[in-house]
Amino acid sequence: MRTSPALRRKLISVAAASAALLTAASTASAVAAQETVSQGSAVPAAQTEAAPGTPAERLIVGYKSGTAEARSNPAAEADAAAKGEKTGEDVDFQRRLGTGAALVDLGDDLTKADVADVVAQYRADPQVAYVVPDRLNKPKADPNDTEYTKQWDLFESTAGMNVPGAWATSTGTGVTVAVIDTGYVAHTDLAANIVGGYDFIADTAVSADGDGRDSNPADPGDYYAANECGSGVPASNSSWHGTHVAGTIAAVTNNNKGVAGIAYGAKISPVRVLGKCGGYDSDIIDAITWASGGTVSGVPANSNVAKVINMSLGGDGACTSATQSAITAAVNRGTTVVVAAGNESDNVANHSPGNCNNVISVAATNRTGAKASYSNYGSLVDISAPGGQTSTGTANGILSTLNSGTKTPSSESYAYYQGTSMATPHIAGLVALVKSANSALTPAQIETAIKNNARALPGACSGGCGAGLADAARTVQAVSGSGGSTGGTTFTNTTAVTIPDNGSAIESPIAVSGRSGNAPTALKVGVDITHTYRGDLVIDLVAPDGTAYRLKAASSSDSADNVSTTYSVNASAETADGTWKLRVQDTAAQDTGKLNSWQLTF
Repeated sequence: MRTSPALRRKLISVAAASAALLTAASTASAVAAQETVSQGSAVPAAQTEAAPGTPAERLIVGYKSGTAEARSNPAAEADAAAKGEKTGEDVDFQRRLGTGAALVDLGDDLTKADVADVVAQYRADPQVAYVVPDRLNKPKADPNDTEYTKQWDLFESTAGMNVPGAWATSTGTGVTVAVIDTGYVAHTDLAANIVGGYDFIADTAVSADGDGRDSNPADPGDYYAANECGSGVPASNSSWHGTHVAGTIAAVTNNNKGVAGIAYGAKISPVRVLGKCGGYDSDIIDAITWASGGTVSGVPANSNVAKVINMSLGGDGACTSATQSAITAAVNRGTTVVVAAGNESDNVANHSPGNCNNVISVAATNRTGAKASYSNYGSLVDISAPGGQTSTGTANGILSTLNSGTKTPSSESYAYYQGTSMATPHIAGLVALVKSANSALTPAQIETAIKNNARALPGACSGGCGAGLADAARTVQAVSGSGGSTGGTTFTNTTAVTIPDNGSAIESPIAVSGRSGNAPTALKVGVDITHTYRGDLVIDLVAPDGTAYRLKAASSSDSADNVSTTYSVNASAETADGTWKLRVQDTAAQDTGKLNSWQLTF
């Protein structure tokens, strides 16, 4: 459908007011260098569109220097007519741009296939340096949500997640995120993005809604009286926790109301597993299975299969085989599982599911970009995201959708919360943006892209905060092919080395060459170690000059198997080229292991 003159005038007036239009013409020379094509090449869909889903009305054609069409308007006009005759379209030279390129009109009511035919004719012409659509641009304004200015976690340059920069490429459209949590309490700033979920709480003492499992994931409230959840446990009001998490991921945006969601084009499937005093592993395992498209006995098939699962929940101890089995199966179905590292200011190795394999384990940062005081940490943390710190001021928390009821639902509201529960939906929202931008990516590829495009924490973190602070814009640009890093330059050593039990350290070398200057501030160190008690292991990265960077310390309480993770090291003081080593030592008896491989990504 062609854009009407009235709409064009409206776009121009808004652009003048905002002074924020991105223009295609001003970058034509850069496009010339990047988009020169060979004869017979297929025409990508993006080369036929003025905007996503809208066929181009005009083309910008750059002719090679010295050709008649590059110098003469009549020659360019004749060439346009010839291209139109070959394709059966009304192709008409309009004017010469300031760069020397020709602006060509394509006539009325063309389909993308029609445009592609014309583009193909120009691309096959050896006189043509490039041909690109005359793209329709729009003002880059902030969302009009009334509380958006309070969402520092999305946009502040110091410790925000750079979310607005991703929205031009992806808003999460086509992706469903399952929020495995307390369920959903009705909220008009979320309702349009809610799809069917399920209530998996089987125990009526926990469900607090008078029944067991059913198709209604409504949150009746999870309040409890003093001592009701254990001796000495004080009373607590209802948290509406799942609704707060859901708002961060996909609150309706640009609706002149409330807050903006990170992936506001995505849908939320509320899956209820937490009620009064918490929730059982058995219910959570079934919820993971069902949300990812698996079969659960007695539960109808899921018609809203999620490609992302958010679990802002956790308990103490190792990841059980039962929970790990459910997570692994979900990931094998193509669903990315994002979990909270926990709020105990402890090593995440001691808390499940943050210590499970095949998850993205998320630590929380405060408004200065340092690890939040409560956040768990450790080598099993994959990434950090804003979780807030209300002890330094309420507005330094994470604002999202809520309810004002202290026990049962009352009026809808908004509130600041803090926690790794709040950091986790930032990453789940980012996963939805990434999956929408490139639907072919696997969970492992998505995790790698998020880690490789993180930036170094602007504040301090002791103990391990993963690859750094997630950067939404850079990650989405990377997976959509418009910037960022999908992996950088990687050097790998795949020679397996046995790690002596309670013995001397082993070292595995990687020779790095062709890298000018120093190593990056976020050098990625990927480690794959098989070991029956990873708490025995001490792991160091040794730079070419002999400087050692501690990646993992020994921990007598970390009884889980294996180390399969990526560390981020500020190695900017080191020359990149040279021989780097991974040093691994087993410091206690009775358990054995092997370094299978490791890699450095610059």
